[in-house]
Amino acid sequence: MLPVSIQVRQALAKLVLPALLLLSVGIMIGGQVEKPVADRARMYVADILAPLWNLLAHGQNAVFGVVGGLREARHLGEENSRLEAENANLRRWYEVAISLARENDALKTELHWVPEPTPAFVTGRVVADSGGIYARAVLLVAGTQSGVQTGNIALAADGLAGRVTEVGTHAARILLITDIASRLPVLLESSHASAIMAGDNSATPHLLYYPQDARPIEGERVVTGGQAGALPAGIPIGRVHYLHAGQPVVQPFAALDHLTMLRVFDFKPSEIEPPEAPGHVPLTRPRRPLALPFRTLLPPGQEG
Repeated sequence: MLPVSIQVRQALAKLVLPALLLLSVGIMIGGQVEKPVADRARMYVADILAPLWNLLAHGQNAVFGVVGGLREARHLGEENSRLEAENANLRRWYEVAISLARENDALKTELHWVPEPTPAFVTGRVVADSGGIYARAVLLVAGTQSGVQTGNIALAADGLAGRVTEVGTHAARILLITDIASRLPVLLESSHASAIMAGDNSATPHLLYYPQDARPIEGERVVTGGQAGALPAGIPIGRVHYLHAGQPVVQPFAALDHLTMLRVFDFKPSEIEPPEAPGHVPLTRPRRPLALPFRTLLPPGQEG
């Protein structure tokens, strides 16, 4: 290799960039002048470099695959640890549930508990309600032919959905709990207070007429109260949430905007009559006085 002075090297370094620029401009001009030749040259170079690009692409994909596998393995390790902790927690709760179930069965046996009859139910597919007088209602593909009756309770997978208001031979209309025409007596589980849940055509019905000394608690469960036999007690509805101060609403457990299947239960009203109290005197309707014929009052001795 010929010895080159530092000055020459610096001069050559300064000339490299202008030379490359001139070469690029020359290639561009030549390509425009002799376009067929330039196209053939470009394709020839592309054919030569194609195997190299393919090799580089395979190497890049392999590197990305290894990196993704390591990252996924780390995530799988974290997910495995979380699932093991959750499984241990669920196992403890399972043992608690088994213990409580056995204790409940033993207490029922000691008390000679009389179980309530199991309600009959049917399951049907939900379709959109395109008509009717309600704003929040759905149609169920099940009617009187399937045993559905007006007043039956419709339950989703997570909680109460509504009540059957109209029924036909093959379809039934269900008024959802969010409709403005819906009014249900409910019970607040933590505060042990009764209230009325009123729909307003929004996703969260309001709570009304609750005691002022037992205000609803944020997050507490809301279930049916069973007052006056309107609904069976204890059916889960949702949780209390405050949109604004002093305005409690209920966030339903059921996804009422995405209903696909509903179960309609026939909770028959109780037919048990209360016994009469000792000494009870049944009320009788007052008798109407007998209608007497009109007679003219005459002095004695002149009647006849």
